[in-house]
Amino acid sequence: MSNTKVILGFVAGAAVGALAGILFAPDEGKKTRKKIAGKAGDVSDSVKSSFNDFVDEIKKSYSNAKEEVDDLGEKARTALNSVKADVKSSLS
Repeated sequence: MSNTKVILGFVAGAAVGALAGILFAPDEGKKTRKKIAGKAGDVSDSVKSSFNDFVDEIKKSYSNAKEEVDDLGEKARTALNSVKADVKSSLS
């Protein structure tokens, strides 16, 4: 979660900084509105990219955790079967 907050804070800060720079620039209103629209699109793309990266990282973490759990389950089954065999052989 910490990475998400950092990325979101960075994107928000960049958006505010870009907007302030455009608003204080000595251009006509029409040009300023076009610049704002362009920057809004850039910020939107950046947020989408960051979110997609975040989702991909979550998927990767889930996949790794699932593999570890599967491996642990297999080791537990093997150990249990070994104990069962030892008990059967000691009872015979």
